[in-house]
Amino acid sequence: MTSYLPQNEGYLQYWLLLLSIVSIGNSIQSYVTTSYTRRIYSSPETTVTPLHARTFGTYTAIVAIIRIYAAYNITDPVLYQLALWTYVVALGHFYSEWLIFRTARWGEGLAGPVVISVGSLAWMIMQWEEYVRSQA
Repeated sequence: MTSYLPQNEGYLQYWLLLLSIVSIGNSIQSYVTTSYTRRIYSSPETTVTPLHARTFGTYTAIVAIIRIYAAYNITDPVLYQLALWTYVVALGHFYSEWLIFRTARWGEGLAGPVVISVGSLAWMIMQWEEYVRSQA
């Protein structure tokens, strides 16, 4: 079974794979119900429609695919940077919805994605030398 897992040293690749699997689950859920998306975009003035949830689910699926490729090719600088940028875009989106557009409120629904994005982004930046530079 371990032959299906990424084969490089370290744990970052497993983290990316785990988050990708969870993201695919969230993506599927976004096509079935609006409940998860409504937890993030929880401002009283915000209406989460099924279209909005599916759009969010589609974005989440695309991000998961990028992160899966990065997990299995963690030493590839292009895939590493693409995965890193997915966290930058996610953070930009969540912070702007919270602080600028006010469609999201700080709470359980928003805190999880923000903490995961910040932690993953920091980990990827700190490990750049280990995974990418050392392979050049």
